[in-house]
Amino acid sequence: MKHYKSITDLNRENGFALPENPLISLNRCNNTCTIGDRAFTTDFYTIGFKKLKSGVIKYGRTKYDHENGSMSFMKPRQIIEFKDLQFEEDGFLLFIHEDFLNGHFLHSEIEKYSFFDYEINEALHLSPKEEQIIWDLYHKIEIEYNNNPDEYSREIMLAHIDSILKYAQRFYKRQFINRTELSGNTVSKFNNALSIYFKSDQFKKQGLPSVSILASNLNLSVRYLSDLLKQETGKTAIELIHIYLIAEAKNRFTEADYSVSEIAYQLGFENLPYFSRLFKKEVGISPNQYKKQLMN
Repeated sequence: MKHYKSITDLNRENGFALPENPLISLNRCNNTCTIGDRAFTTDFYTIGFKKLKSGVIKYGRTKYDHENGSMSFMKPRQIIEFKDLQFEEDGFLLFIHEDFLNGHFLHSEIEKYSFFDYEINEALHLSPKEEQIIWDLYHKIEIEYNNNPDEYSREIMLAHIDSILKYAQRFYKRQFINRTELSGNTVSKFNNALSIYFKSDQFKKQGLPSVSILASNLNLSVRYLSDLLKQETGKTAIELIHIYLIAEAKNRFTEADYSVSEIAYQLGFENLPYFSRLFKKEVGISPNQYKKQLMN
């Protein structure tokens, strides 16, 4: 698999203009922005905006969801594939080498933007007004990029990149709300996936459910699922799994005379003390105390 350490090498091999700065590159996409004919990895962050008419963009193991105006965010050393892309309107690809961030607060802050880990069906869909905001910021970066560099150039470009990321975070929150209204409540789907998991052979083979297993079953990335659930409920995916497990444990205590260890085993806990600690954290008393209360 091809790995690009240098933005210059990527640009040269794929017909883009050589970058004005070896650590950052702005590339306008009039009709196409195809990179090679196979998957590749890089040492830089990629921010893309495009209205895709045809072709495939893959990130990780999955295809990006592209309708209307879409933005996508890709981080270093993730597998990327652009194939036979055709665009309805102008777009752009912004490459930012991780070394360009050294010494700037974005070097650590960029890790907090979870959309760099989103995968299937998770590109950012923009309204016309949102598109204009992103294009305005891109043009401001473009002005600095094409001017003679001075001591302020890098800071100004990074400030505008930071603004793009902050707006993207805001727009994603809007998208979460809109898509919840269109496609239903994510937490209900999540709890349903938990219920199905416990009745499946997958549970017998893999034991306790994890966020990654449930995200995969829902065709979502871990970060996207977690952010959706946090938006809807204020709780993380793992917190909701714990709530479900303890509710199921309480139900089983009620419906039959199971011992604490039997219920822990039924729910996939191999470590009884861990189950007891989790139960006490959620309920306020130990499972043994809870069972005694039921008996009384």
